[in-house]
Amino acid sequence: MDQLPPATTVLQVIPDLNSGGAERTTLDVAQAIVKAGGTALVVSQGGQMVGELEACGAQHIVMPVKSKNPLTLRKNAARLSDLIADRNVSIVHARSRAPAWSALWAARRTKIPFVTTYHGTYNQSNVLKAFYNSVMARGDAVIANSNFIAGLIRERHPFAKDRIAVIQRGSDLKGLAPENVSALRRQALKDIWGIPAGHPIILNMARLTAWKGQKVVIEAMALLEETGLGEPIAILAGDAQGRDGYTAELKKQIADHGLQNRVRLVGHCADVPAALALADLAIVASIEPEAFGRAAVEAQAASVPVIVSDLGAVPETVLAPPEAAENERTGWRVPAGDPKALADAIATVLTLNPALRQEITDRALVHVRANFSVETMCARTLEVYAGLLSVSPRKG
Repeated sequence: MDQLPPATTVLQVIPDLNSGGAERTTLDVAQAIVKAGGTALVVSQGGQMVGELEACGAQHIVMPVKSKNPLTLRKNAARLSDLIADRNVSIVHARSRAPAWSALWAARRTKIPFVTTYHGTYNQSNVLKAFYNSVMARGDAVIANSNFIAGLIRERHPFAKDRIAVIQRGSDLKGLAPENVSALRRQALKDIWGIPAGHPIILNMARLTAWKGQKVVIEAMALLEETGLGEPIAILAGDAQGRDGYTAELKKQIADHGLQNRVRLVGHCADVPAALALADLAIVASIEPEAFGRAAVEAQAASVPVIVSDLGAVPETVLAPPEAAENERTGWRVPAGDPKALADAIATVLTLNPALRQEITDRALVHVRANFSVETMCARTLEVYAGLLSVSPRKG
C-alpha cells in the first residue's frame, strides 16, 4: 500500500518531538503520508526533530498537548476540532495518553476516524490509571507496536481486542548499514566523544532515565575492570530531558568506581548510524519491559552484536535460547538489573571467535530485514488508514 485515498489529510498528535521511538515513528509515518500523496500534519509542543519533520514535507502545529491538566485537555480538544475542520483532516492518530484524550474528543466531535498507537507498557497501578490508559485502546484501530503489547492490550482492555493491529516498529535499514556511513562521519563522532584508538566501544543508546538501566551498565563496567578486562569504553548516549538529578547520580557512580576513563556520558546523539558504526557491541539494559526495543533492532541492522535485558518484546527482536535454537541466535539476552550477568555477556561477546561473531551478525541482519523495515511499518500503517477511510467511522 503506497497510496492513500485522494485528498487524505492525516493529523498525528504527540506531546513533543524530542528524541524517542514514538517521535521517530511519527516522522517516518509523516514522510510516508507525503510520499503517498497525502497531507501530513503533526501537532506537538515542538522539539529538536521539528526541522527534520518539515524537511520531509509535513507541517507542524504547536499546541500545549504535553499538559495533563484537565482544563488544558478540554481546550486542546476544542483547538484540535477547529484544526480538523479548518484543514479538512481525514483521520487523527494519537501516540500518547494526554493528547489522546483531547484527540479522541475532537475526533468524535468532528466524526472522523480515530487511531491510536499503544507505544508503551504504561504504569497501571490503580483504577484511575487504568481509566487514563484506556484512551490508547479507544481507537477505531489500535496499533500495538509488538505482539507483547498486543497481549497487554487484550488483558487490560478486552473491549478493544477486535480492533488491534500489530505493526512492529521499523527502522531505516539502509541508512544503518555500516557501508553507508562515511569515514568522515565516524571520525567526527569519535573526535566529539574523545575516544582513543585501540579501545573496544560498548554503546548504550537510550534517553537518560532510571528504567533504561544506565546504572546497571556502569556496575557491569566496574566488574569488568576488576576481572582485568579494562580496555572497553562504554558510551552512554542519550538525552537527559531535564533529569539533571539522575545525570548527577550517574556521574557520581562513575566517579565512585573510578571509571572516568571507561564510561562516557555524551548526551544526545543525532547520528545514530555513525555511533553504531563505531561500536563493537551494543547494549539495551532496561530494567522495565520494553514495548518494542528499537535500539536492539538498529544494532542488528548495523551488524553490531547486541545484548538485551530479557524483558517485554525482546524475544521478538533478538532471537536467543531457550526460545530459539543456538544456531538461530541473533544476540544475547540477560536477566534485567543483573550487572554480573551483563558483565559476563560483554566478556563473552568481546572475546568471541571472529567467524562466529560474523555468523551471528549476518543472521541478525537477515532477521531485521525480514521483519523490521521502516517501509513495511509505514505501508501497514497506511493500510490501516485506508481501511478506516473506506467505511463509516465508528461513533461513540
